[in-house]
Amino acid sequence: MRSVNIEFPEVRYAEADGVHIAYEVRGEGPIDLVRLPALMSGIVAGCLDPVARVLHTRLASFSRLIRIDRRGVGLSDPLLVGGAPPLEQQAEDVVAVMAAVGSQRVALFGSGDAGPLAVFFAAMHPERVTALIILNSVPAGMRDDRDAALDEVRQHWGNVDSPWLLDRLAPSRLDEPGFARLFAQLQQVSASKAAAAASYGLRFYSDVTPVLSLVQAPTLLLAPEASPLHRDAAEFFAGQIAGARVATYPGADIYFGIHTPAIADMIEEFLTGARPVVVSDRVLATVLFVDIVSSTERATELGDRAWRDLLDRFRATVRENLRRYRGREINTRGDDFLATFDGPARAIHCAEAITSAAVELDVEVRNGLHTGEVEVMGDDLAGIAVHVGARVCALARAGEVLVTSVVRDLVAGSGIDFAEHSRQVLKGVSGEWTILSVA
Repeated sequence: MRSVNIEFPEVRYAEADGVHIAYEVRGEGPIDLVRLPALMSGIVAGCLDPVARVLHTRLASFSRLIRIDRRGVGLSDPLLVGGAPPLEQQAEDVVAVMAAVGSQRVALFGSGDAGPLAVFFAAMHPERVTALIILNSVPAGMRDDRDAALDEVRQHWGNVDSPWLLDRLAPSRLDEPGFARLFAQLQQVSASKAAAAASYGLRFYSDVTPVLSLVQAPTLLLAPEASPLHRDAAEFFAGQIAGARVATYPGADIYFGIHTPAIADMIEEFLTGARPVVVSDRVLATVLFVDIVSSTERATELGDRAWRDLLDRFRATVRENLRRYRGREINTRGDDFLATFDGPARAIHCAEAITSAAVELDVEVRNGLHTGEVEVMGDDLAGIAVHVGARVCALARAGEVLVTSVVRDLVAGSGIDFAEHSRQVLKGVSGEWTILSVA
């Protein structure tokens, strides 16, 4: 999912030894929760990715969430010389931010390559840490592929054609329209290639194993069920930290995937003692995904200015048809759209109209529709129905409108004809699905 209106946070800066550390504060809960993000989860990246935004919104619903861009990455001052700063310096940066926001004691949430910093800070400043949460962090001693891993960062970090670890970090989102490009953009806004390699490399050389026994705060280790490496890492940490416990979430996503709300649930329960009260609206809706086929090739063929002009006309055409068929635009990132309808037949007619109009613009689109229960979260949507729609769209060829059998069954008697397309197992979604094309 991609948001139309990206709301950037109010970024402030704390000074630590002449270096400016970027941070933002949101929420007014009784718990101060400091978020030490992995490389791709900084302040700006967390705004661009709607799935990451869901996590931060949830965390801020029960805490005062303090998100920090670590020294050298994101919006904090870049490194002038050398590699990533040592953990001790980064810990002092956290102290500077806490002082700036007037916080004495915090719950600390570190993920990925920020995990060692979170452990180090909790061990160094036990009087400042009320709880510790570590998500998907692997001890230095459990990785024996340092050189190859760092070469991979240097070669692929931020590359539009082959983003770093795209297929391994968020497998549940690989079929999400536009996700590969979003993934590359998240890397580009998070750090330069050199800064990414330096920060990521620090995890291989900063062995916090000796200080694990010094962590006094209640500790939660989170890992995906389908990643043996990260499960083993969580168990290793838990075995060294007194009273620590391990919790797993479904799937294999290391970066934020379709099970991100489950992560938020476990963190809230750990910090507050209670699972959240469900306040979101769950409704039945038809989701429509529209995506320009071969958009990268067309952009290269036309050049930047002509491509932007074409996108402007395409967006205007899509929005005109959404108004005509009473669809609601949820989000877009230029060459693809997600919209909802309260009737599947109107959604199909809208998809057909958009497809015809696109031909007049000399572009080809593909469409995917599914009807199911969605969770309305402000201006955004969540739920399995959204992921099914995205995966159906990914199966479509140029000019095709593909639907699930649920849509077909709901429009019986409408005069819309279908042809069976295929039987599919959709990534991240249980069961086998019957996919049909609108004749």
